Amino acid sequence: MKNNSYLFFKVLSTELRAKIIDLLYQKPRTVSQITKELQTDQSKISHNLQKLSLCNIVNSKRKGKTKIYSLNKKTILPILDLVNKHFCTLCIKECKAKEEYK
Repeated sequence: MKNNSYLFFKVLSTELRAKIIDLLYQKPRTVSQITKELQTDQSKISHNLQKLSLCNIVNSKRKGKTKIYSLNKKTILPILDLVNKHFCTLCIKECKAKEEYK
């Protein structure tokens, strides 16, 4: 049986989902806005938003006929803040050094 952290990170493990999360980290957006900014098919964006929604990583609100997507403020935003802090203070030198050797 797979543990919770494995399943959680598996949901985040695609490049497209990471890009969607990065956009939503900046501000809430509609599917159309995400599609335009990432220049990807709307069906791919919707499919990936559905996967992120199943784990409550992404929330949606209806505004008329439009759904506006945002990150879960209680759990995901604090996790991303912590990841960014960790990266900027502890990973950046190591990651830059590895980039030089590619």
